[in-house]
Amino acid sequence: MNAKHIIVFYLTVLIGVISLKKVMIVDDAAFMRCVLKQMLERNGFEIVGEAENGMDAVNKYKVLHPDLVTMDITMPELDGVEAAKAIRQLDSNARIIMISAMGQECMVRDAVMAGAAGFIVKPFKEEFVVQTLNKL
Repeated sequence: MNAKHIIVFYLTVLIGVISLKKVMIVDDAAFMRCVLKQMLERNGFEIVGEAENGMDAVNKYKVLHPDLVTMDITMPELDGVEAAKAIRQLDSNARIIMISAMGQECMVRDAVMAGAAGFIVKPFKEEFVVQTLNKL
């Protein structure tokens, strides 16, 4: 390889290493979307979209193709479990992290059965959220 090829190779590797994980945040509470957005952007994630219900999430997933989705469970129109199933039908490699309030353990189980890669229980700590998403 000549010098030009070596430079192109190293730039390609560098761009691949520093590329941000693209995340779509799905939650019916605008406040929670805002908290997650700020938290994830502070930690090197790129927020490519937000959705306020499961139906909106499925439609936006088709367009945005995020690397990761954070999905609330209890939402209007289409809950998080059903939205996760629909997204996984579109893309079997979709990586979805369910976010639920305490006391929704049976719904979390349903979500994992629907193909969610994991779950986070509210209230959550920033370090745990970042750690969980970085594992995917």
